[in-house]
Amino acid sequence: MAAPYVPALPSAMCKHPGMEAHRALLTVTGGLLLVLMALGLSLQLGYRRTAARWPHHALYFVVVAGTAVSALLGWRAGAAALALGPALALLLAMPRTRPGRAGHWRLAALVLMAYVLGAWGAW
Repeated sequence: MAAPYVPALPSAMCKHPGMEAHRALLTVTGGLLLVLMALGLSLQLGYRRTAARWPHHALYFVVVAGTAVSALLGWRAGAAALALGPALALLLAMPRTRPGRAGHWRLAALVLMAYVLGAWGAW
């Protein structure tokens, strides 16, 4: 009797349960971080001087929460979730800088680089 046919899993499929949610949240949070950076840049350059700053702050909190939850989901799925630690630490240090000053946008640029490297490491 011949063995039953078992199709091979494509290499793009995840081997750990919960990894799809982790990667989806990493992607969504990364996109929101890019929107946050673009909005912050428009505020920094003065394109939106009369606009309310609350969308920027709301996006900040969503990105912080998304990064933390993504690290937790990655840890539960067996990914290297500690790779997101530097990005989360830098995000939490953002309120200590003064908006409109060079330290604020420099730290924001570091956050973006740390997030990209962390997401790559936790993927």
